[in-house]
Amino acid sequence: MRRLKQIISSVFLLLSILICCNKAMAQQAHGADVIPLHAIVVGNDTIPVITLAIFDVVEKMPRALRKQHERWSRLRNAVYVTYPYAKSAARILKDVNSRLATLPNKRERKEFLASKEKEMKVQFGDKLQNLSVYQGKVLMKLIDRETGQNCFEIIKELKGGFNARVWQTVAFFFGGNLKSDYDKQEDKDIEVIVQELELYQQYRAYN
Repeated sequence: MRRLKQIISSVFLLLSILICCNKAMAQQAHGADVIPLHAIVVGNDTIPVITLAIFDVVEKMPRALRKQHERWSRLRNAVYVTYPYAKSAARILKDVNSRLATLPNKRERKEFLASKEKEMKVQFGDKLQNLSVYQGKVLMKLIDRETGQNCFEIIKELKGGFNARVWQTVAFFFGGNLKSDYDKQEDKDIEVIVQELELYQQYRAYN
């Protein structure tokens, strides 16, 4: 308690010094620079009086609550970083499926997928490689949310079952799972953050 009182006293002492240092400038102000303030007269000096907003002084955050806050902050950051990639994945997958439906044979489908894969590596390769393993796991959840298919199903559909199994094995060694499905109950924290992000984007678009 003594420590707390010392901190509060120091804050008010600092405010008093700042007010005294700026007193002369305030008294000399004129025209549009004049800001009406309450004041008290002490001797020959006029000292402005400002009422500060009410604030609470609380104890240090408990360890369990601090851990929960850190976990939430980490997840929130991962969603904000990876959600745009999940939205892009959904749009690209829709375009790819539409184009594949117009191609008459397997050779043309294979050539189109190869060119599209090359294009995506140029556009997203470096950015995705910079993601952490944790962010990669969140991204896989979000891709399933946006496309209705997990990453294993998408790779299997576009590149075949063998490629899907190979990449699933690679993901496994990095602690991931291409078959990660998105569940609004199990992943309710992610859903809350996504809703927050979408609301923020709508607000920016409106303004």
